[in-house]
Amino acid sequence: MKKFVSLLLAALMLASMMAGCGAKSDSAAKVKTVTPGTLTVATSPDFAPMEFVDPSKQGQDMYVGFDVTLAKHVAQSMGLQLVIMPMSFDACQTAVYAGTVDMSISGFSWTEDRAQNYNISDYYHAGDNEDEQVLITLASNGDKYATLDGLKGAKIGAQNASLQQSLVNEQLPDNDLTLFTDLGTAVLQLKNGDFDCIAVAKGNGDAIIANNPEIAMAGFNFVVDEKYTGNVVLLQKGADELTAAVNAALASSKDQWEVWYNEAKSISGIDQSYDDQGNVITG
Repeated sequence: MKKFVSLLLAALMLASMMAGCGAKSDSAAKVKTVTPGTLTVATSPDFAPMEFVDPSKQGQDMYVGFDVTLAKHVAQSMGLQLVIMPMSFDACQTAVYAGTVDMSISGFSWTEDRAQNYNISDYYHAGDNEDEQVLITLASNGDKYATLDGLKGAKIGAQNASLQQSLVNEQLPDNDLTLFTDLGTAVLQLKNGDFDCIAVAKGNGDAIIANNPEIAMAGFNFVVDEKYTGNVVLLQKGADELTAAVNAALASSKDQWEVWYNEAKSISGIDQSYDDQGNVITG
């Protein structure tokens, strides 16, 4: 009799576990994606430590950073396979709007325009990346561009369709603003003298400086409204079930954000020291 009861309990437990698995699959099945079974995420991998390329890796593994780790968590929580689609920052937004990708996770700040044209996720916070918005310049310029007076007539670069573009337009309206699509190319342009400064998020500026010791903070900080200090995921307007699933994944990963950000900073080279010749100091 005891043996029969034990077998019965085991069978009931197995049935319960199978039902639980079935419920998770059913839940995932309710979320419509561009490609069934796959979560397609657009990102602009030129924005360390949020999303960037690790040249030592290949294929999908080459995309690293806080947002990439977050995308993996979102996909895993939904029982979907993740596919990262690299593209320019402005193209990421276009792809979401057109519905050719499921979402974009690419260091987006909340803006009124994005809120009107997309489904916006809850906020997530990656360290201090969005808390400060700054200008970077050649280290040889010293504090030349640290003040509004010093910035008069300066040529400033900002990424197209970015928060930095809006901040420059709002707070430095008399400056010569040039838009670019790729931050890596913009850094080369800064070195070549095409720009006097580039507007960037502080965390991104730290990563650029860590890998380009001839570049430094200009000393100028934009005034940043609190609503811009978090990041959001962009989804197509009306994708409410997918948005709810993303928000659930964000809530479940909150305790990991600081760990993910510190890992991304380490990979991107932030906090490295250099000698006078620009070589990384080790030990």
